[in-house]
Amino acid sequence: MAENIYPIHTRMMSRQEHEALLGQRGMMIWFTGLSGSGKSTIALGVEHELARLGIKTQILDGDNIRHGINADLGFSVEDRRENIRRIAQVGRLFVDAGIVTLAAFVSPTREIRRMACDIIGKDDFKEVYVSTSLEECERRDVKGLYAKARRGEVKDFTGISSVFEAPERPTLVIDTGVQPLEQSIRQVVALVMENMKTN
Repeated sequence: MAENIYPIHTRMMSRQEHEALLGQRGMMIWFTGLSGSGKSTIALGVEHELARLGIKTQILDGDNIRHGINADLGFSVEDRRENIRRIAQVGRLFVDAGIVTLAAFVSPTREIRRMACDIIGKDDFKEVYVSTSLEECERRDVKGLYAKARRGEVKDFTGISSVFEAPERPTLVIDTGVQPLEQSIRQVVALVMENMKTN
């Protein structure tokens, strides 16, 4: 089937044209961290603040992606990798369309985050490590998943029965256990605005 697929790039607007139309630069803000660390909460706050500034965004979040494009995937190592590969490919489409894309995913290993960065492009990929401790995430246990994992009811749960590898050189580190949400949001908005100037 692949031999019958042809590129249509000559009929498509370029990334530069999309960005000129929107008056902004596309980029990927990739939030990584344990479940309950605050990734999605920060992304939502950033979305609202950037909207106030007139900047078009798109959130890609574990829950909405798993209910849609990745509904067929489980949580094995192979499925987690495929989950991130698909997300990165979709994210690249948004970035190329000039959209500030906010991706909030546990993405537990350095290898799969490196894969996402390679797909999206390192100049457009800004890794935000939400470094909130396991103890704090368990204390919150927003979805009740840690309790289930401790009881053995959830397999391959990151932080309990599956490894999380902290980023080695993230663009930004945020610990929601020690700083207010508003400060975290401001930091990410500042990161976006700083990179908006480079185009």
